[in-house]
Amino acid sequence: MPLLIPLKKKSVEMIKRTFDFTVALLLTIILLPLFIVIAIMIKRDSKGPVFFIQQRVGKNNKDFGILKFRTMFTDAEQKGSLTVGKDKRITRTGRFLRKFKLDELPQLFNVMKGDMSLVGPRPEVKKYVELYNEEQKKVLSVKPGITDTASIQFADENMLLAGCDDPEKKYITEIMPAKLKLNLQYINQQSFLIDLKILLQTFSKVFLKKR
Repeated sequence: MPLLIPLKKKSVEMIKRTFDFTVALLLTIILLPLFIVIAIMIKRDSKGPVFFIQQRVGKNNKDFGILKFRTMFTDAEQKGSLTVGKDKRITRTGRFLRKFKLDELPQLFNVMKGDMSLVGPRPEVKKYVELYNEEQKKVLSVKPGITDTASIQFADENMLLAGCDDPEKKYITEIMPAKLKLNLQYINQQSFLIDLKILLQTFSKVFLKKR
């Protein structure tokens, strides 16, 4: 009987991986023309590369490079990793991409590579992960995702931080713990149906409500 539990877990992970890879590959093929248009917009708007790679912490506390369309002027990360309100570091094209979360689309390559899943806890930068307590570190037991419940509920996180005297303190003491709590709930309840529900909620939140 004990052997059935790890076998079942392995089977679920295999199904999730197959689903992730298949959907990510299909979306990449379908959205390739959009990728090209976005790349042209970025290059015309400001100097610098089309893509932005940032080190994040993934499953089992391993670092990986998360891929995004560049939405800020080059070297903007040196002034901090948090985006607050109408951050002046964001380019004109970047504001449009961030509004509809289009800057996250290159993470489909992270999914195909195996660093990420479509649905899972959003990966953090190392300096914040080092602040996790033992309970919160459980979020590192699964692959990070492009979207999750916390991302939906805190979609306007940058505006929440905008009115604070100390945005980073508010993020560390209030927002990050709340997001981690939702992530832990997801890990305890995760299933294929819940993943589909989160994907549909993300689409609704980003595109339908934004319109």
